[in-house]
Amino acid sequence: MALVYSTDGGRMCPRCRQPQASCRCAQQAKQAVHGDGRVRVSRERGGRGGKTVTLVRGLALDAVALEALGKRLRSACGAGGAAKDGVLEIQGDHVERVLALLIAEGHAAKRAGG
Repeated sequence: MALVYSTDGGRMCPRCRQPQASCRCAQQAKQAVHGDGRVRVSRERGGRGGKTVTLVRGLALDAVALEALGKRLRSACGAGGAAKDGVLEIQGDHVERVLALLIAEGHAAKRAGG
């Protein structure tokens, strides 16, 4: 059973069991690295209503750096997209352009899939 409220500090964080005001779980989650360092760029269409997206997986970056890299890639491709669960999604088929940009930035990126 998880402690939710304490008369000493009010609301408690269920993960770290600290008062909500001094909880650091959200900051630690933003700083967590999601990828394994093997950068793979692929194209996917399934489950997206027939729309093609370019996916970049395996980037060993925290959430802030991943979002910044995603913004640079999206602006270079002239497309929209998002960063979800450590995976960059860029709308459209931009695999070759994204590969070239990642290699230029120093990432050891490879094409995955057909």
